[in-house]
Amino acid sequence: MTVSASPERRRELLNTAAEVFAAQGYNATTVRKIADAAGMLAGSLYYHFDSKESMVDEILATFLTELWDGYDAVLAAGLGPRETIEALVTESFREIDRHRPAVAIYQKESRHLAAQPRFGYLTDSQQKFEKAWLGTLERGVTEGVFRADLDIRLTYRFVRDTVWVAASWYRPDGHHSPEEIARQYLSMVLDGIAVRT
Repeated sequence: MTVSASPERRRELLNTAAEVFAAQGYNATTVRKIADAAGMLAGSLYYHFDSKESMVDEILATFLTELWDGYDAVLAAGLGPRETIEALVTESFREIDRHRPAVAIYQKESRHLAAQPRFGYLTDSQQKFEKAWLGTLERGVTEGVFRADLDIRLTYRFVRDTVWVAASWYRPDGHHSPEEIARQYLSMVLDGIAVRT
């Protein structure tokens, strides 16, 4: 049976677990490895969480909830297509900054985990993500903001992969803020897909 830890301790343990999952992969990570990284006995970790599945579930659910809070605010803001893409990219880099290990876990493990009923929300989130980005790109082509010959699906995959792969190299203590990295990425991407005047 699990007991309620202080919110700070729970967050510390989840942050440690996220780092271990991100570095070693879900299947290779054991409760013992997480406990060792947290400086506690494996049995003690069971006072806080009933399984490693519970830990990775909470890590991913927290990341996706915060991601969608930001994305939903962007999508509800009534911005033009270009401004929406800019805001989505910026929000993505902010989430990479806040949840880099969770992003790495999501990228490496979501297909495998989504096969389990407990993680069905991963597939739902991916479909919602795709719809938001594709819809914005399609709107941009329709409104003449993005080139008419743009392959929407290919562009979506390119932008998605270009942005989210940054989780593999981004470090919060690096030289650039998430907003600065987003500005640089957007300059490279949008100058290639925006209508040339």
